[in-house]
Amino acid sequence: MITDRQGEIATALKQDISRSQYDTPLFELIGLENEISLAVSKLAQWAAPRHVERNLLTISDQAYIQPEPLGVVLIIGAWNYPWALTLQPLVGAIAAGNAAVLKPSELSEYSASLLKALLPRYLDQELYPVVCGGVSETQELLRQRFDHVFYTGNSTVGKLVMEAAARHLTPVTLELGGKSPCYIDKDVDLRVACRRITWGKFVNCGQTCIAPDYILCEPSIQNRVVEGIRQTLLEFYGPDPKSSPDYGRIINQRHFNRVMTLLEGYTATVGGQSDASQRYIAPTVVKDVPPQARLMQEEIFGPLLPIVTVSDIDDAIHFLNEREKPLALYVFSSNKKVIKRMLAETTSGGVTVNDVIMHYTLNSLPFGGVGQSGTGRYHGKHTFDQFSHHRACLVKSLGMEEVNVVRYPPQNRQKAQNHLTAFTYILTIIEKVCWNGKQYTVANIGNP
Repeated sequence: MITDRQGEIATALKQDISRSQYDTPLFELIGLENEISLAVSKLAQWAAPRHVERNLLTISDQAYIQPEPLGVVLIIGAWNYPWALTLQPLVGAIAAGNAAVLKPSELSEYSASLLKALLPRYLDQELYPVVCGGVSETQELLRQRFDHVFYTGNSTVGKLVMEAAARHLTPVTLELGGKSPCYIDKDVDLRVACRRITWGKFVNCGQTCIAPDYILCEPSIQNRVVEGIRQTLLEFYGPDPKSSPDYGRIINQRHFNRVMTLLEGYTATVGGQSDASQRYIAPTVVKDVPPQARLMQEEIFGPLLPIVTVSDIDDAIHFLNEREKPLALYVFSSNKKVIKRMLAETTSGGVTVNDVIMHYTLNSLPFGGVGQSGTGRYHGKHTFDQFSHHRACLVKSLGMEEVNVVRYPPQNRQKAQNHLTAFTYILTIIEKVCWNGKQYTVANIGNP
């Protein structure tokens, strides 16, 4: 579907969010194709029983973990990347053997309508129906009992999803957001850092859940950071980003007004221009932003980049740990000690050092938040696991019944002491068994 209909998908995204047709494969489809290819090639391995270690009482038995489908799952997609963030979870849900109801975001209405029209042509619509609509339709879906709910969006709605799921004791995956910080060390290559940060912040008009939300740096390099971003913006989007085919727009008027309200009372160091009729907000940088500013109290989810100064790495770590755990953390430094401290003394859903967003592209890494930034994780096998019940299985032999006498009544002190002595002796013998030239312990007897 995504190969056959790439042109239609690109057109829908252009209508929804003014995204360039050349960005559609990169930001929506390539990762999705990789997820599908990985699931197809690895499914037999993922679904196979995983044998586990046994103890003395189960030494002749089979012990393994068997992945099983959960049943019917609900996937509530997001509008900022409506194809990737709706269909990537579906890949894992299907691989794990589940049926799934898809609820694309009503804010990306053209993509939602196209998905509803296309998916039944490629998948059984009784097993994978698409439900379009707004808040009332989503609320009605959440009243139903599902075996898992997967939601991507903001934390306010995420809490409502979790509350609704709790009525049925339904487990949830919440892919939320928050303020993802970006720390720039004074000794890093600022040209490279500013290029990578500028790309990650302003791609999709800042509407990316793991975009750098704000910069932390020392006052001595703040002006150089600003200038580096200014020059990069000129290179990426030209002197007038509004006319650049590579620069997007805010999704709707409500979000446009919300982002502009965050900027009130501040003078933009870079950018600041806007056009409500086109929902256009220029790439904007604001320096010397105080920590208590409104810009620093909520996720921006738009093309505004505040810079907060800190005195040193200790101050930066303290600043980060005073706030909610972010979905992503970015650290730019050439100093291994700085990197090590940032990784060891802070926490976040994910972290990328000397780049932004790129940890999302590795399906071998689990993607998800922690605390207020989300719960659960997906991508690659992690999605398969998220949509599977890992059933504990023990298949015992009817032999060696004499070993079980230790747990049968009647019990007395002498019997218990005799069994302890016997078990200690058996354990000693087994630990000395040499099989195929290897020393085996009780834990790995039968698992060469």
